[in-house]
Amino acid sequence: MTTPLHSALKRALTIEGREFVVTLTSEGLKLTLKGKRKGFELAWAKIVNGEAALAVALHASLRAFPTSVRAESTKPGASTRVKTKRKPPKRKQPSAPNHR
Repeated sequence: MTTPLHSALKRALTIEGREFVVTLTSEGLKLTLKGKRKGFELAWAKIVNGEAALAVALHASLRAFPTSVRAESTKPGASTRVKTKRKPPKRKQPSAPNHR
């Protein structure tokens, strides 16, 4: 006998060197990058009635996972680092006026 899926079931996995979390619920499944909220979602009904291929193609065209966090780049020699904002330059402290 199988166990019904009443609450969310989360599991961690590694795909091509990247950490993901897969969440199974009674509505469907969700695959997200670890530490992120947005990702691929797929309803069980779409898998059963054949709409899954269309949903996967739609998500792929929208690129749910940004290219800046992908492990491999399509351009040879491209950087895979995530770009961060630069810190503003430090301001100089006003100097004391010269009194003679």
